[in-house]
Amino acid sequence: MRGNVEEKIERRILTDPHLARLRGAPLKGEVYLVGGAIREMLTGGMPKDYDLVLSDEADLSRFEGYLGAKAFPLGRKPFNMKRITIDGLTFDCTIIEGPIEEDLWRRDFTINAIAYDLRRRRIIDPLLGLEDLKRRLIRCPRRENLRADPLRMLKAVRHLCSLRGFALSDELLRAITEERSLLSGVARERIKYELDRILLSDNVFLGMEVLERTGLLYEIFPELLPMKRMDEEGRLDLEILGHTILGFRYLPRERTFYPFSEGDILWVGYALLFHDMGKCETMKEEPEKGTVHFFYHERVSKEKAKTIMERLRFSTEETRSILSLVENHMRIFLISTDHATVKATRRLVLRMGELTPHLVLLSKCDMYGSSKGRKNSSTERVERRCREIMEVFYEFKKHPPKCVINGHDLLSLGFEEGPIIGRVLKEVLDLQLQGRVRDREDALAYAVRFLKKGNG
Repeated sequence: MRGNVEEKIERRILTDPHLARLRGAPLKGEVYLVGGAIREMLTGGMPKDYDLVLSDEADLSRFEGYLGAKAFPLGRKPFNMKRITIDGLTFDCTIIEGPIEEDLWRRDFTINAIAYDLRRRRIIDPLLGLEDLKRRLIRCPRRENLRADPLRMLKAVRHLCSLRGFALSDELLRAITEERSLLSGVARERIKYELDRILLSDNVFLGMEVLERTGLLYEIFPELLPMKRMDEEGRLDLEILGHTILGFRYLPRERTFYPFSEGDILWVGYALLFHDMGKCETMKEEPEKGTVHFFYHERVSKEKAKTIMERLRFSTEETRSILSLVENHMRIFLISTDHATVKATRRLVLRMGELTPHLVLLSKCDMYGSSKGRKNSSTERVERRCREIMEVFYEFKKHPPKCVINGHDLLSLGFEEGPIIGRVLKEVLDLQLQGRVRDREDALAYAVRFLKKGNG
C-alpha cells in the first residue's frame, strides 16, 4: 500500500513547481511534508497550504533564497515556526530538534500525522494515519493533544463536516464530551473561525448535531441551554432547540435560489441558531384552549443574540445583519395567509432591503425544521409567498420605489439634518406602498404632523 501512496504523493509534488524545486534545494538537514497537505493529496484534493518540518534551522534561510520569498515568524517567541507565502501558496515551516515521530505524536489527528520525507521519498506513518484515511476515521493520537490545544475539539467537528463520509472515533467523541469545558480558555476569534467553517459546510447539520451531542454547543452558547431543558421536559409538541438544529439540514438545499456569498450564508446560519432563544422567557400556556404562545419572543432573541455576538466579537456588519434577521424572522409567516395583500409583500421587501433573500432563506430553514421536511398546505403557502417576495425584490432592484418627497422638502419644513431625515422618508415611502399616502401633498402633510409632535 505504501508504495502506491508514495507514487501518488510524488505525482502531486511534480505538479507543484515550488515543491519540486524544494526537492532539489541544497539542504543540510531533513525536510518533511506533513499534515493536511498529505491528507488532501491522498484524497484527491489540491492543497494550497503546506506544512514543512525541518531539522536544521539554517535550511529555512536556504528555502527563502531558493524560493525568492521572505519567511515571517508565527506565534510567540521562541519562533520555531515561520511562514512563506508565494504565488497564492502558503508554506508553514517548523523547526524540530528531535525525531519526526515525536512531532507526529503531538499532532491533532492521525490523518494529519502522516509525514513524507522529501529527500528519501518515503512515508512515515507511526500512528497508522493511512489506515484511518482508508477507514474514513478521525482519531486523535492521545487525549493530551486536545488539552494542549482545546480548539482541536472544534477542528474535529469541522473536519467531520468537510471530509465527506468520515466519522469521529468513539474515543474522540468521548474525549470531546469530557474535556469540552477547556474550550473556555480559547481565544474567541479562533472559536468563531471554526464555527464559520462548520456553518459554511454542506454537512452543517451533521456538525450541529455533534456540537449539541458533545456539549460543545453549550460551552460556546450557554444561552441555548434553556431551550435544551425545555425540549427534555417535553412540554411542547415542537422541540424548540430540536427544530432549530434540524433547520440546518435544509440550509445547503434551500440556498440555491439566490447567489449568496459566504458572508451571506453565515448571517443566515447564525440567525437560524439564535432566532428562537427568546421563546423560553416568553412562553404563555392556555391549558383550557390547549395553546401555547411566544408573543414578541423575537425581541428577547435579538437581545440575547446581541450579547453573544459582542462576546464572540462579531463585526459591526455581521451583528447588524444578523440582528435584523432575528428581529424579523416571523414576518414572512405572518403575511403567508390567504388574506395577505400585495402591499404587505412590498412593505416587507422595503423594510428588509438587501436582506430580503436572507430572510427568505431563514424562513424556509425554520419552516422545514418545524415540519421535519414534510410539505403541506402551510408550507406551500409560505413557499408561494417567498416566491412573490423574491419577485418584488427583483422588481425593486430594477425599478426602486421612489418617495414623492425628498430631504430638501423636509429641511424646508424645519427638520434638522441627521438620521431623522432618512427615517421620515422611509416611513413616507412605507405609507405610499400601503396606499395611505397618495401624492406629494399627502406626504408633506404627514411630515408636518410628524414635526408638530416634536420628533423633528
